[in-house]
Amino acid sequence: MKTILVTGGSGFIGRNLSKRLASADKQILAEKIIVLSRNPKKAAKVLPDSVQIISDLNQLGQPVDILVNLAGAPIADRRWSAKRKATISQSRIQTTQVLYEYFKQAEKPPSIVISGSAIGYYGGGMANNQPVTEDGAVQPNFSSQLCAGWENAAQQFEQLGSRVCYLRTGIVLGEQGALSKLLPPFKLGLGGPIATGQQWMPWIHIDDMVAIIIYVFQNNISGPINCTAPKPVTNKEFAKTLGKVLKRPAIAPMPAPIVKLLFGQMGDELMVQGQSVVPQKLQQQGFEFNYSDLRSALSELLRV
Repeated sequence: MKTILVTGGSGFIGRNLSKRLASADKQILAEKIIVLSRNPKKAAKVLPDSVQIISDLNQLGQPVDILVNLAGAPIADRRWSAKRKATISQSRIQTTQVLYEYFKQAEKPPSIVISGSAIGYYGGGMANNQPVTEDGAVQPNFSSQLCAGWENAAQQFEQLGSRVCYLRTGIVLGEQGALSKLLPPFKLGLGGPIATGQQWMPWIHIDDMVAIIIYVFQNNISGPINCTAPKPVTNKEFAKTLGKVLKRPAIAPMPAPIVKLLFGQMGDELMVQGQSVVPQKLQQQGFEFNYSDLRSALSELLRV
């Protein structure tokens, strides 16, 4: 029986994880699920009643067996000003540092620490046909520096004897996130590829994302894990597939100069660039994806 602490538990991935943990076989997963939130009232509206919500680590009052650290300000909701980039970094790196400092003083540190990261770790670059595994080369930019700093902060838990994993997450498809923002123009027949459309879009279904986190609980995996479906697609293929699922045309392109004009550095790094990231470690460990094909994933999510 385990006690699990989740930070960022009311976010897209966090709330889905919390719901899955709360409904699961307690003998397999958790005796108690605790979510650390800056806004407990808001978190209570989206989390199961069985989840304990705290606003301060000093309210824990008990040892934590597993820490799932997903806290972080949204990265793609607006242009990246210097102030916004500082907020994005601090909400991840400093939050992780605060967690480490707290558990460094605790009588018993978590045995497992699962910390957020992203495929942005691999940095910039345009499409190429070489799969990027967990050992892939890094092309430095803000995203890569952010993820590296986040992972380095979490790595300190190894000094406490914790098994540490970094979730290098792709584009998570679900009721929130990128898909919800793409749907309105695509439903109107105004969707289409971005820039050349040849940049890769490594994606993952939210159910598989949650299943990966639980799989890490139960299996001896450490270090970076690419949390992406086995079949990444290009942006052009993603747009074409989404259009087919919605039965709408998907041929209205958004040229790269327009993306950069509207979204600045954020648009350049997250929308125009992209690499073919693949989940080599998970596949070697025997993890089975429920959604490895984009069309089936979109059809299930959109119920069509």
